[in-house]
Amino acid sequence: MFDIAEAQARLPKLVRTKQTLSLCQGNETVAFLVPRDRMEALLETMEIMANSEAMRAIRRDQSGKGRYLPLSVLDEG
Repeated sequence: MFDIAEAQARLPKLVRTKQTLSLCQGNETVAFLVPRDRMEALLETMEIMANSEAMRAIRRDQSGKGRYLPLSVLDEG
């Protein structure tokens, strides 16, 4: 956790740490510094979670009702 003024002064060094950091003003978190790879993973997860068809497939798999087919079925058709 970094005070926002301290973070401004140390931004280049903080970015190089490649860690998710919370930035505070007083006792309140006002922002997060999130590494690119982590942010991309979060966005991808949110896209999947917003896709109802993907979520149905995930729930079906988790319940053991999923069905797996060989990749060769993609060539058929």
